[in-house]
Amino acid sequence: MSAPVRVLVVDDSAFARKVVRTSLERSPHIAVVGVARDGLEALEKIAELHPDVVTLDLIMPNLDGPGVLRALPGEGAPRVVVVSVSEIDSELGIEALQLGAIDLVHKPTSHATDRLYDMGDELVRVVLAAARARPAAPFPQPGPRPQVAPASAPGRVRLVAIGGSTGGPQAVSRLLCALPASLPPIAVVLHLPGEYTGSFARRLDERSSLDVIEAEDGVPLRTGLAVIARGGHHLRIVQGEGQAVVRLDLDPATTPHRPSVDVLFESAAEAFGGDVLGVVLTGMGEDGLRGARRIRGAGGIVLTESEASSVVYGMPRAVREAGLADAEAPIDQMAELLLSRL
Repeated sequence: MSAPVRVLVVDDSAFARKVVRTSLERSPHIAVVGVARDGLEALEKIAELHPDVVTLDLIMPNLDGPGVLRALPGEGAPRVVVVSVSEIDSELGIEALQLGAIDLVHKPTSHATDRLYDMGDELVRVVLAAARARPAAPFPQPGPRPQVAPASAPGRVRLVAIGGSTGGPQAVSRLLCALPASLPPIAVVLHLPGEYTGSFARRLDERSSLDVIEAEDGVPLRTGLAVIARGGHHLRIVQGEGQAVVRLDLDPATTPHRPSVDVLFESAAEAFGGDVLGVVLTGMGEDGLRGARRIRGAGGIVLTESEASSVVYGMPRAVREAGLADAEAPIDQMAELLLSRL
């Protein structure tokens, strides 16, 4: 990256602004070009300074974080990284992702001084990734759901396993809300903090035809059920007594992410053999590559999101370049592609 990434820090807490600014300025690849104390000042500074990335608090006077996202122009807007106190504003955090924020970083309370500074490495990594990312398309407001016909005849797919990372919440929202309730069970892994996955599942349950829940240990899988992995826990699928069930696990602890797409895909292939359809959506890195190889090796199907709609074309690219993708599609055509493979 030749020129430093220009960042605007937005937070109503002077202490948080200082910590975020100090954390970012430790990187030679980042230049903090300004700060703002609320949403209205943020919009003024964005118009004046043209930052590449904005770190955005959610609960602020005058105009909150989602209000800022709604007011950003459709083209030429900076990438937005939410820096939030998740225990307080997890619902707002998920709303911000569905309005086009690239990613979330959990900000401890201002009383936890050491933990605030500890978030620095993650914040730098996320901001640099956001600067390289394609703008995330906001999730459409609730309305008539797209009419996507189910497969004409039952196929052999007994589980749909979906994984994504950066840009994944928007992609999963678009995909699940375009699917009918007659599908085999769906298991989803996203790299989201644990404080947000419950809110994300509740929002999708309200908007989609599927029954969407946050994963709980022992939940039996069934037609029309979509299970969202709980942040901080691996999601495995295992065969119980006559029925597949969800298992939550902390091991392995050595994976770059927990939950891990690889862990989900590998367990799905073990539980269902070739009757698995895996979908790898937008995201940074290679999580899902090893699992996609396991699904294909068992005789299953793997689909990937195309570069045209991926916020970060990392995870799907890794799978496609390894020759493991049966087909690819932009996210708004993924539901039709998925149903055609059932």
